[in-house]
Amino acid sequence: MTDRTIPADGIGMHLYTMRDVLAQDYPGTLKRLAGIGYRTVGVSGRFEHSAAEIRGFADDAGLAIVLEHVGYARLSDDWAGALADVRTLGGQWAVVPSIPSELHSVEGFKTAAAAFVEAGKAARDAGLKLLFHNHGHDFDEADGRVLYDILLDVDPELLGFELDLYWAVDGGHDPAKLFQEHPGRFPALHVKDMAADGSWEDVGAGKLDFGAMFAHAESGGVEQYLVEHDKPTDAWQSAERSYRGLTELRY
Repeated sequence: MTDRTIPADGIGMHLYTMRDVLAQDYPGTLKRLAGIGYRTVGVSGRFEHSAAEIRGFADDAGLAIVLEHVGYARLSDDWAGALADVRTLGGQWAVVPSIPSELHSVEGFKTAAAAFVEAGKAARDAGLKLLFHNHGHDFDEADGRVLYDILLDVDPELLGFELDLYWAVDGGHDPAKLFQEHPGRFPALHVKDMAADGSWEDVGAGKLDFGAMFAHAESGGVEQYLVEHDKPTDAWQSAERSYRGLTELRY
């Protein structure tokens, strides 16, 4: 362990965590997050606001939007429009948050990989990058193959990854090893902790060894550390506690 810390401008909030309060007051929520100390956000859900409106809210709060989650169906349904919205938001990355359950097989992931190639080309042409966000079951094995590995085989110029640390560990994989074996593939993270019983926990209050992971984050190409909690009891308490957990971490 060293005295390294996460750069302040790399600490963000994935807004799925804040969905209940966002639905009530989107601009006020962003301002309060900025007040806690967050510098960036990942968008997940518009709550009837346009991309331009959300960009305005973020600008007013002094926050940078780095990415937006875009459903898999959009790959074949106005992907150009989805990319245009990410550009309007000011983001760098368009992130597909999951692959439909009917594609959770070797052939299904090959189908998804082919779709990601084409979507990744369009994203590159738009000055963006396509990322995929994992869940635990994306690391399942089928016919002797780890499904996630099928996506890792896609050209790195066309597909990167927003690695959800909780779900990677839940799926039996070590993020530090992924960073080392696939350098530069993981520009964004979901930093989500795991409680002793396997449920979600605020960052720094659970059992995941983030220091051991982050020691290799530079190799993985990590730029953004986005806090997430899937089901916080109190979103604001969770946001504040997780922010402290990240800023106080030494690795």
